[in-house]
Amino acid sequence: MHLNFSDKSVLVTGAARGIGAAIVQEFLAAGARVLALDIDAEGLTDLAAQHPDRLETAAVDLNLFDEVKSICDGQNIDVLVHAAGGIRGQTPRPIEDISDDDWSAIYEANVMSALNLVRLLVPGMKERNRGRIITISSGAGLRPSLTGIQAYCSAKHALVGLTRQLSLELGPHDITVNSVAPGFLRTSPDYERQWQGYGPERQARMVEGIAMRRLGAPEDISAACLFLASDRAGYITGQVLPVSGHPFP
Repeated sequence: MHLNFSDKSVLVTGAARGIGAAIVQEFLAAGARVLALDIDAEGLTDLAAQHPDRLETAAVDLNLFDEVKSICDGQNIDVLVHAAGGIRGQTPRPIEDISDDDWSAIYEANVMSALNLVRLLVPGMKERNRGRIITISSGAGLRPSLTGIQAYCSAKHALVGLTRQLSLELGPHDITVNSVAPGFLRTSPDYERQWQGYGPERQARMVEGIAMRRLGAPEDISAACLFLASDRAGYITGQVLPVSGHPFP
């Protein structure tokens, strides 16, 4: 099945590395024009050097609404893939030790950033009566989180709720809103530290507990995003697609 995006404009967040970078590459390979956003300016420079054609990059903090607005103004975006988020360097701690600032940092990175982008891009999608919105949630948005970080689990649950609610609101405008929920991937320094902290025995048990007997790769997630953004998925909305290598999130 060949999916052609040569007439589409795609915005990808969290694009500098890992899942986001794989999503950028997936859509470029399918012919799309891509606007890649990330707070990591150096990572975006490296990405742009690999893809000089049909790729525009901008370093931005997605929680700064006015800055994001200045980038999005004038852009006719057909597909939004929101891959930004993460645990922001935090580690598991008892709930009584969590500060307001710690909680807000994760919630803003995972949920408020998505809200900012949707508020900016949906009017144009409504005007064209077509659009695709894909959030990258997590198995942590469907069950307790392996990270043990309360704010991360709560934020990913909230992102799933936002996805489902928007699908109901935007469906009459032929805008689909879905989420891809990855299993555990070693795609960032934070997740690599978590993986190494498990030690060899727990690592082996984790892999053995996955039906496919391997951890996921960024390309597993980007392929799912490409399908959900395509015309073939035009009647799929409000769904969370676990891409976890086994029959449960």
